[in-house]
Amino acid sequence: MLAKSLQILRSKGYEVYKEPYRLNIVGYRSRFVRSNRFDDEIHVFYTNDSGKWIYHIFKATTDPGQYWLEHPMHPKGTAFLKKGQYINSHSIGLHRGVYKALVQRNAVSVIRNYERKGLFKWFESGTVDTGRFGINIHRARQQGSTKVIDSFSAGCLVFANAEDFKRFMQLTTEHQKRYGNTFTVTLVDFRDERRRRLRTIAWGTVLATGGLLLLNRWN
Repeated sequence: MLAKSLQILRSKGYEVYKEPYRLNIVGYRSRFVRSNRFDDEIHVFYTNDSGKWIYHIFKATTDPGQYWLEHPMHPKGTAFLKKGQYINSHSIGLHRGVYKALVQRNAVSVIRNYERKGLFKWFESGTVDTGRFGINIHRARQQGSTKVIDSFSAGCLVFANAEDFKRFMQLTTEHQKRYGNTFTVTLVDFRDERRRRLRTIAWGTVLATGGLLLLNRWN
């Protein structure tokens, strides 16, 4: 998975941090399109003091729960974080003033104004809104694992498992000691990557057959 993540980030011209314990935090939005499920992942990877890569995969959501889809706090709709890389966008702080999490400090872009029927057909179909919206990285329940998102996310990246989140925050503390209280957060859409791979395969087939596949498509 490390090689795949590095390839994806580098292909997009994104930053990849190689300094010891400087975290690469990447949310992977799932290929599944139904709401209210923790079917996404947060990948955290870094090198240790010996230069060895360490890789963690945590079950999470990068999408809001059904509750906030039906009861949006914003008149244009509940926020979906837009895919991209947000340099130094987050820092350790208090989520809703209650417990330590990664909280948004600098601007990010979100998508609003979409169908709220619980089926995410196209994450880019709404209105882009850029600013500070409290798109934090936090946990769901205080203990154990959570299966249904509901009101736990209004657009934040949320860990399903409390122990996973505790481990994540331990890693952020080590990062903070060495590099200060700023963190870069990246969001990748798995479906977007799948479409890109399929286009690459299709064009490779076209070239290999001298363009016959493309011609046949229009016959």
